[in-house]
Amino acid sequence: MTHGVTRRLNDQASWALYNVEQTQAIEQEAAQSLPSFTLMHRAGLATAQLAMAIAPHAQKIWIACGPGNNGGDGLEAAAHLHTWGKHTVVSWLGDMGNASADTQQACMNAKNAGVAFSNTPPAQFDLAVDALLGMGAHREPDGDMAQWLNTMQQRDVDVLCVDTPSGLLADTGQWLGPRTVHSNKRHTLSLLTLKPGLFTADGRDAAGHIWFNNLGVTTSNTPLAWLQNAGPTPPPLAFNSHKGSYGDVSVLGGAQGMTGAAVLSALGALHGHAGRVFVGLLDQVAQQAAAAANPSLMFRALQSLPWETSVVVCGCGGGELIQNHLPKVLSSAAKLVLDADALNAIAHDTSLQTLLKKRAHRQRITVLTPHPLEAARLLGSTSQHVQTDRLRAAQQLADTFQATVVLKGSGSVVASPTHRPVINGSGNARLATAGTGDVLSGLIGAYLARSAIAFDATCHAVFMHGHVADTWPCAGPALDAGMLAAHVQ
Repeated sequence: MTHGVTRRLNDQASWALYNVEQTQAIEQEAAQSLPSFTLMHRAGLATAQLAMAIAPHAQKIWIACGPGNNGGDGLEAAAHLHTWGKHTVVSWLGDMGNASADTQQACMNAKNAGVAFSNTPPAQFDLAVDALLGMGAHREPDGDMAQWLNTMQQRDVDVLCVDTPSGLLADTGQWLGPRTVHSNKRHTLSLLTLKPGLFTADGRDAAGHIWFNNLGVTTSNTPLAWLQNAGPTPPPLAFNSHKGSYGDVSVLGGAQGMTGAAVLSALGALHGHAGRVFVGLLDQVAQQAAAAANPSLMFRALQSLPWETSVVVCGCGGGELIQNHLPKVLSSAAKLVLDADALNAIAHDTSLQTLLKKRAHRQRITVLTPHPLEAARLLGSTSQHVQTDRLRAAQQLADTFQATVVLKGSGSVVASPTHRPVINGSGNARLATAGTGDVLSGLIGAYLARSAIAFDATCHAVFMHGHVADTWPCAGPALDAGMLAAHVQ
């Protein structure tokens, strides 16, 4: 059996994600078929090899080890690094009397290799390894542990986290204690499985560059979720096609003072290759000027929008007026994307909620695209509660309304009643500006217009939306919503 290969996550389109309970079960099953200490030996070796790869010129390496098996992985890594000629210093919060048998073995290996042990961090070091708390952490770091983590944060050196950054919940990406901001010199080596908390909420900032080593263990267990790390390759467009070949999108929104939101959504649909994009502005006075400025869009009176034959994108900039149109939209649209003020209106009107739930029974497709506060309103909760477990909140919305749901944010979650949820791996802080969510709703509409599977179309749109931000030139202009709409495809 191979010992496992450490990989960056840019060489595969999707990755299985397992929570702590699942990972512990996989670990126990693997341990039963392997000699004792095998998994810790492999984990320590993988950690040491990655440390050498990310900081090949580091001479002095400080490894902070907790009392559990995560600390054991760090102790085993120290033994290898010292054997390879590095000046390795270990600060260990454990003791031989209370450590597991594997951690005791790792400690003996480190001492036999000549590793230096110190109760305090060295005054100078070139690389730090965080092996303090593993995936099963359930308490906020305090005392020496908190001080050591602060030391790592303050120094301008690479930091390698073993399995998960200490203090981060592996299942949800929430911090145990105050939120901590990390630099781009962070690396995380996820061991045995990839954990969902590394890719959503605060996880992406905390983990930095993420690496994975399965320690030579494969599993057929069904994952909790999937990481979407690349979009599918779109099929080539036929030469013998026309605007009717790619479906229609109708955008309804844009109350007074907010017409830009509806226009941005329509442009997202247009550049997402919808065949025709119709726009019905709630502010009819502004419609003529908007039509003159956007000749590629087809502005229509509200009553003449093709509700039943197009994908309807509803809510962008809709304000309170959108509520008057939702009964018709919910009843007549065959495919529907609900965003922004449409979601807020539904959250406060039980009759609209009933109409929304009935759509699935009538074989109508619905996609909801809430940010955390909108999701909280729909769930009768708070945005803080939603953010404590984004996977759970997205799935709860999908099951409640029998719809595909995009819970936007860092590591957007796509959920549906019939699919394993997906955490999107694309996107960055360039999207944290007004109007980018409107563009996404239109792009989802365009993909729905030419796809029969709402979940797949939504995942594709969410990835491509983030991909624009990921590939935006650092030396170029700031990415605003208009530029985003022009570059989606």
